[in-house]
Amino acid sequence: METIKRKKSRIIEVGNVKIGGDNPVAVQSMTNTETKNIKKTVSQIKQLEEAGLEIIRVAVVDDEDALSISKIKKEISVPIIADIHFDYKLALLSAKSGADALRINPGNIKKENLKEIILCAKDFNIPIRIGVNSGSIEKSLKEKFKKDKVQAMVESAEQSIDFFKSLNFENIKISLKTSSVLETISSYRTFSKKFDYPLHIGVTEAGPIHSGTVKSSIGIGLLLYEGIGDTIRVSLTADPIYEVKAAYNILRSLNLRKRGPEIISCPTCGRCKVDIFSLTEKIENKLSNFPLDIKIAIMGCVVNGPGEAKDADIGIAGGNNNGVLFKKGKVIKKIVKKDLYGELLKEIESFI
Repeated sequence: METIKRKKSRIIEVGNVKIGGDNPVAVQSMTNTETKNIKKTVSQIKQLEEAGLEIIRVAVVDDEDALSISKIKKEISVPIIADIHFDYKLALLSAKSGADALRINPGNIKKENLKEIILCAKDFNIPIRIGVNSGSIEKSLKEKFKKDKVQAMVESAEQSIDFFKSLNFENIKISLKTSSVLETISSYRTFSKKFDYPLHIGVTEAGPIHSGTVKSSIGIGLLLYEGIGDTIRVSLTADPIYEVKAAYNILRSLNLRKRGPEIISCPTCGRCKVDIFSLTEKIENKLSNFPLDIKIAIMGCVVNGPGEAKDADIGIAGGNNNGVLFKKGKVIKKIVKKDLYGELLKEIESFI
């Protein structure tokens, strides 16, 4: 089996999560609640934790949001990153409130204020993510590179790094995101050739759940395949639970991470003899937090049954009036059609 050789980056720590080096690619998401609504924010984070979330980011838009971080931290298990734009004082307050890291875009913070943020992060020994976005590149770089967003973004990151280094601070992670898959890939490739700082990768503002997942899978997947990336976020206009699930599916498809069951199912055709759509959906929903890494096959007919899914740990294939249950390609039981879901679920649970 082909394995991906990851680019060795420096190691930083966000709370109890080590990022870079040989550490696993970490899955990150962001709450869509008002951070100051502590009860709602904690509830969402806990749901994401159950799905496998490893790092959470929250929006900090005012003092109340920043001060809420200390209370939220007491209720959750994952590190929390404070997302700051424009108001440097919110970064300082978030650090004092216990944020495990800060995310800033140097393009929208004055240099003298940025210096205060860096010195504060140094005092609290927390990392900073330098988040370069195509929409907030410094005006001077836009004019210099005109329509070349990639070079503008990479130089923006370089200038920020130089400034951070001048203050003896390199506890940083970098991101260079655009909503364009090709520009995002090119930006990370270019930057990765020059530096070994850990990278947070993703396609920003990727879109709704379906098209956004496709864009993110292509952009993130290609970068990961090339060994680039230490943390990922699948940015979707949807409940963030789908971001976490999509992230693990991307990582699983590249053999980088495995969490919970993998479901393989046929795309259906005229030979399909069972309602495979609802059956697959029911199994997927039932096993959303199933703890074991097993491969489950749900196939619509005997053609695509035990043969094509012979490497599955457990599976079913439908027929005219009944179906079969199989393990590792061998039929172990015939089942009447109405019992397919129950019998499959019973066998899956026997793995625990």
